[in-house]
Amino acid sequence: MTVEQPIGMPPLAGYGQRFLARFVDNAILLAFDALASSTLLGGDVADARDAPAAKQVLVGVIPFLLYFAYEGAMTAARGQTLGKMAVRIRAARLADGAVPGPAGWTRAAVYALPGLLLALLVGPLFWLLNVLWCTWDRPWHQCLHDKAARTVVVAAV
Repeated sequence: MTVEQPIGMPPLAGYGQRFLARFVDNAILLAFDALASSTLLGGDVADARDAPAAKQVLVGVIPFLLYFAYEGAMTAARGQTLGKMAVRIRAARLADGAVPGPAGWTRAAVYALPGLLLALLVGPLFWLLNVLWCTWDRPWHQCLHDKAARTVVVAAV
């Protein structure tokens, strides 16, 4: 069974492009993490494990919420995060190739918010499964966050 790509939709992005885009975006996530850690813990604590439990929870939660806001807003508005802009790819609605709009928030939620479950090891396992999914998904090479939002990643033209 052959599935036709919607008319006018650019070609699907390659795995290497997607990896590099996520690499850049994960550097941004690390920056959010460093900002949250330095703001909340400052120079008061020699070891983060010595900080009060509430601060440790906030340091774990805030970066993922900031990343969710970053990814959701940029994907909904233009289909691209800074990482996707750097490698010239974008998220697009599967139905018509348009900018995801509200589906960008769904996509971001399925990608970023499982990170909140980091302490349970569920978050990292889900992330790994999520990002590898596109390697065996056919015909659209969708990750789980793409499937949830009904999007694909295509070349930006």
